[in-house]
Amino acid sequence: MQLVTTTAELAALCERLARERYVTVDTEFMRDRTYWPKLCLVQLAGEREAAAIDALAPGLDLAPLLELMAEERVLKVFHACRQDLEIFWLLMKGEVPRPIYDTQVAAMVCGFGEEVAYDTLVQKLAKARLDKSFRFTDWSKRPLSEAQVRYALSDVTHLRQIYEQLASRVDAAGRTAWVEDELARIADAAQFEQPPEEAWRRLKLRTRDPRFLAVVQKLAAWRERTARAKDLPRQRVLRDDLLLEIAAHKPRTVEELRGHERISLDRASLAAVVAAVNEGLAVPAADLPQLVEPQELPRGIGPLVDMLRVLLKVCCEQADVAQRMVASTSDLEAIAMDDHAPVPALAGWRRELFGEAALALKHGRIALVVKDRRPAILTLAKTG
Repeated sequence: MQLVTTTAELAALCERLARERYVTVDTEFMRDRTYWPKLCLVQLAGEREAAAIDALAPGLDLAPLLELMAEERVLKVFHACRQDLEIFWLLMKGEVPRPIYDTQVAAMVCGFGEEVAYDTLVQKLAKARLDKSFRFTDWSKRPLSEAQVRYALSDVTHLRQIYEQLASRVDAAGRTAWVEDELARIADAAQFEQPPEEAWRRLKLRTRDPRFLAVVQKLAAWRERTARAKDLPRQRVLRDDLLLEIAAHKPRTVEELRGHERISLDRASLAAVVAAVNEGLAVPAADLPQLVEPQELPRGIGPLVDMLRVLLKVCCEQADVAQRMVASTSDLEAIAMDDHAPVPALAGWRRELFGEAALALKHGRIALVVKDRRPAILTLAKTG
């Protein structure tokens, strides 16, 4: 067991790992009491060694680790990496580790289903079982026990065998480009940029009144900035239901806001909330935010979308690839209404796997039938 607690140890470790073709990476973090994820542990494994880096060790400088994450010659292998990438995006000032590989993505194009769990791959590919006793541990508490560190390291040691097997399968199936296409989307640093002015779109809204939306937008932006500045969960600053209640009543003064029994804020927050409400009320009519009305499917399109959904399942089962990798419900609806819809399912390998068949079904060139109690695709004879 190797637990790194000093900058000198970390620098030496990263210098050795920088000579590797690839390293496997995982993180342990806490987020239930903060806005930003609190990094507690980083696990790395190379060909001959594995180590856990105590990110909370006093005086530890993570610069050597971040240099390794930015080293283009070393592939960084994760499993279900989005949250890990967000943590590194914060540490690397808007950059993410490059290049990366995600074994969950590789598993989805190798017949392991939708968003396959790491422990499933450990059992099926590494022929091992994970100790789940520390799954819900508080990784911010110190000291860490040897058992905790061993548990954490199992997330990167087995990952090496999993990666090598999946990468080999992906390459043998000629699907490397499929994985690379998805990884490019996952590793796009722009997805982690979340302007406070867009925070309102996460709320569940029951009305589309533009003035109400403007007030919600200003309140949500204030809450987002406050949560970031104080490093508190959004709901600790102001709960969603209270935010929407304030937007509905639109209090113009602190005294008016204080009249709401459910609102309990400090003096500065009361003033800031009222200022946000007034700012929303002052937005010019031409600049009011709008919610796009959900497009109602034309009569008869619904059954076609259902047929496309069955076709998608058939095509994906035949190809041993997860449906989520190929097309979404909105993709299916778009294809049903437009042969040239600008959706991923009608481009590249997805078009070859499903898109062409979807258009053929739509125009009556193929049909779905049941053969041996299973859905199958039937090519129809040309007429005329």
